[in-house]
Amino acid sequence: MSAGRFAGTVTLITGASKGIGLATAQRIAKDGGTVIGIARSTGDVNFPGPFFTADLISESETARALAQITEQFEVDHLVNNAGKTTSSLLTETSSKEFEEILQINMRAPMQCLQACLPAMVRKGRGRVVNISSRAALGMMKRTAYAGAKSGLIGMTRTWALELGAQGITVNAVAPGPVATELYLKNNPMSPEAREAFASRIPLKRVGTPEEIAGAITYFLSDDASFVTGQVLYVCGGLSVGATPV
Repeated sequence: MSAGRFAGTVTLITGASKGIGLATAQRIAKDGGTVIGIARSTGDVNFPGPFFTADLISESETARALAQITEQFEVDHLVNNAGKTTSSLLTETSSKEFEEILQINMRAPMQCLQACLPAMVRKGRGRVVNISSRAALGMMKRTAYAGAKSGLIGMTRTWALELGAQGITVNAVAPGPVATELYLKNNPMSPEAREAFASRIPLKRVGTPEEIAGAITYFLSDDASFVTGQVLYVCGGLSVGATPV
């Protein structure tokens, strides 16, 4: 029986207690990999590996958790999944809101990679997947979020250029609407409105966390060993079709 395609690897996933992060952790663990999670809380699930709590908006809390992790593990794969969004028009966006969005969506991914990088460099191999968003292409009421997720794509490409010679690939997955707790909270709709929204998506439905996890684990796998600096929109066609409001 095969040991699994991620046997012998250690993957750190941020925002790992639910949604896309948890689905990714479960898939990697099923494929034989060790998964480490970071989130503000463990949530209501049994995470399939070591778990560390930290609010990634805080640089100091992030540093504390990362120090504990890198002392105990040599991370091969990093999935920068933690994020935060808002629903504010330009005229409503405050400096505080903007700063928090940048901290968790841009500073935290950079900080996590900086901490994990020495082990990847020593091994001459690493995989990094940053979770951006279809909102990076533009979306109403997402000034701070769209800006931060666009910035994360820019950092993805830059890191791919800087780290490729050391055997480290860096790619981004940009989900469209996915039925996670965060998405449902930030997009309250009646059943009728939700059905009307889904009808505007070329595939006529929202995605699932497991479908995003499939794209993430592709980039982590040896199947993507010659792929770096790329952005994969997993959005049911929204990046080429209708634009949601």
